[in-house]
Amino acid sequence: MSTSVDSGETAAPVKVGPYRYYVLAALLVVYTLNFLDRQFLTVLQEPVKKALHLSDTALGSLTGLYFALFYTVIGIPVGLLADRVNRVRVVSGAAALWSFFTAACGFATSFLTLAIPRMGVGVGEAGGAPPSYSIISDYFPPRERGTALAIFSLGVPFGTMFGAMSGGYIAAHYGWQAAFKALGVVGLVIAPIFYLTVREPPRGRFDGGASPHTGNPLAAIGLFFGRPMLALTALGCGVTAFVGYGLLGWTPSLLMRAKGMSLPQVALYYGLMSGVTGALGTWLSGVLVDRLGHMRPRAYAMVPAVSILLSLPFMVAAVYAPTWQLSLLCFAGPALLNNMYLAPALAVVQNAVPAHQRVVSGALLLFVLNLVGLGGGPLFVGFMSDHFKPMFGAAKGLEYGMLSLAPVFVLAFLVQCVAGHFIAKELKLPS
Repeated sequence: MSTSVDSGETAAPVKVGPYRYYVLAALLVVYTLNFLDRQFLTVLQEPVKKALHLSDTALGSLTGLYFALFYTVIGIPVGLLADRVNRVRVVSGAAALWSFFTAACGFATSFLTLAIPRMGVGVGEAGGAPPSYSIISDYFPPRERGTALAIFSLGVPFGTMFGAMSGGYIAAHYGWQAAFKALGVVGLVIAPIFYLTVREPPRGRFDGGASPHTGNPLAAIGLFFGRPMLALTALGCGVTAFVGYGLLGWTPSLLMRAKGMSLPQVALYYGLMSGVTGALGTWLSGVLVDRLGHMRPRAYAMVPAVSILLSLPFMVAAVYAPTWQLSLLCFAGPALLNNMYLAPALAVVQNAVPAHQRVVSGALLLFVLNLVGLGGGPLFVGFMSDHFKPMFGAAKGLEYGMLSLAPVFVLAFLVQCVAGHFIAKELKLPS
């Protein structure tokens, strides 16, 4: 089957059979690299903190706020563009850009010289995930999108796992700067391979073809935030991600600073734990909403709502655990349960908007998710850690900083419940 994309280019013929799984696998590899680049600094926070003499608040801004501001703001115009041009080229070019800036992080000698390339990584990664969502939606029909998007979202736990394992190993043997340089080179190799082997699919092929682009393209933004179902889904993601990124950004540091783990131990044991449990939670959420969401649309929000609430006691137990082994075991709960929100939200958004608005709608979802979650979560924990440090010391201060997230768990549950109500109401199916 062949048709033309909205940009006026002729899309290459798309093989509907096994080839779509190759495309999904290729997108997963790029997304794993995307998240690995984003999280590398998280794994290497302790050696970077010592080398550059940074506070926890400064580290939280580097891993969260500064990256998130550029990632979210650039994501919207990139989404508007990618809804009109070849999406494969956008993803490939973005991968090359963020890999270049990742390598540049390896030359940092101060807060400023690390902050600038981290902003560049955010600019590049803005062109990664939203076009990928749209590509997947043109290779998989609506009834299979939840699972396909969940498989793609495995890039989050895979990136966390490979980041912890490779970053920790390289940093322990060759230094943290070498780790960034090596990762950047890998990305610069993968980007052209992706471009040469992945075909741009016909846009809207499962929706009767993409509708023409007329009027103000910014109208898509108003339509997104004007629908309570979509706006609240995005807000639910943001608050849930506030918890998730807050934990993800500081768990390696807590295990090393308060529980006595070494960097090689974090690389091996934390890397394996986070990867396996995160992958299981992400995959399971996609399967659950594909099975339950057709007749019970509220499931798209209730699966993450119940999951985030169930993860709270595990987080508290992990902080108070007397040994790193027990703490790591308890952290497996949040690592699994806190990864169950993204795939359901992606399925809601990708199924609810026209084909020619899918990239920008995905970018808007990530705008809220990352501005609130990634921009706020790590910075909040770092700030609270610095707040408690004079009273309790660096180790206990970080523990109390992480415990400060507890009320946000409950808030995330409540917002997801409200989102579920509007999902059920708009789709007019039994809730």
